[in-house]
Amino acid sequence: MSRPPVSGNPQGAPGSIRDGGLAPTGAAGTGAAGARPAGVRVVAPATSANLGPGFDAAGLALDWWDSLEVRSAPVTSVKIAGEQAEAIAAGEDNLVLRAMRHLAAAAGADLPAVHLDLVKGFPLGRGFGSSAAAVTLGLLAARALLAPDLPDSALLSLATELEGHPDNVAPCLAGGATLCWSEGGAVRSRRVPVHPDLAAVALVARDPMATTEARRLLPAEVPFGQAARTAGRAALLAPALGGDFDLLLPATEDVLHQPARLAAAPAGGLVLEALRDRGQAAFLSGAGPSLLVLCPRSAQAGACADAQEALKAGGAEGWRVRPLELARIGAHAQADQELA
Repeated sequence: MSRPPVSGNPQGAPGSIRDGGLAPTGAAGTGAAGARPAGVRVVAPATSANLGPGFDAAGLALDWWDSLEVRSAPVTSVKIAGEQAEAIAAGEDNLVLRAMRHLAAAAGADLPAVHLDLVKGFPLGRGFGSSAAAVTLGLLAARALLAPDLPDSALLSLATELEGHPDNVAPCLAGGATLCWSEGGAVRSRRVPVHPDLAAVALVARDPMATTEARRLLPAEVPFGQAARTAGRAALLAPALGGDFDLLLPATEDVLHQPARLAAAPAGGLVLEALRDRGQAAFLSGAGPSLLVLCPRSAQAGACADAQEALKAGGAEGWRVRPLELARIGAHAQADQELA
């Protein structure tokens, strides 16, 4: 796995920068006793949710990172660089800042005035968990600054409150692959063993699709037979991820949510069909419109070649093919020297 960035511009990310100055946010935080860090650096990975049939439950982390540096400042401000920086709010609506304030409120603390330096390493609205990464960056930074004893389970709950569903934030926090469920009103998550030779290929769509828009495409009801078939396929995900690679193709088949979403993105549907006809374990990455292929690392070059051919056959102009490793670790923070 390549080393995740902690500052600067990730390779391949455009160099556009946005700055936003905001009003002061009040006194220093009171969530942690004694000394507090002078600043914190956080990295968070891209994620792919659903993995085909695991709708709103399954997800995995990808070796493709966003980074955040937080420093004390006279007034709160946000600087954004990297991929699609111009499309990200640099004011009060910035999702990283909102997540920091969400944790501060939950911890009964005041967020001090801070400067946020965010570097985007992967694109927005393409199905790779950009909002989950932003939420995770903000929550981990705020925990380091204000509430270092806050447990990981509380982070998952806070992240789900902001995201609305846990299938991206869980692998973003934990790394690897995760399964999520709700029990007694609480969100639960467990890591699923992932074979060290499992790799991925991303087919990155040219145009974005908002998750809210993609969810509006979903049917209110599905036939019992489709639900049963999807449950059977989802049951194969754990052994497939764990190394039974012959199961990757059937384990990633979905008839529950992908047909409705791909009807609004016909090129993606044609590409997906072409890939699966070639025996590639391809599926819609999250809400789409991008696709992801899971494969043994030894077959990654062949999967990339098949992806290029499928894009040509499907007429998917402007899409990109990117080979990826899985992120075996999740988002993490590194506090700078403490201030008394």
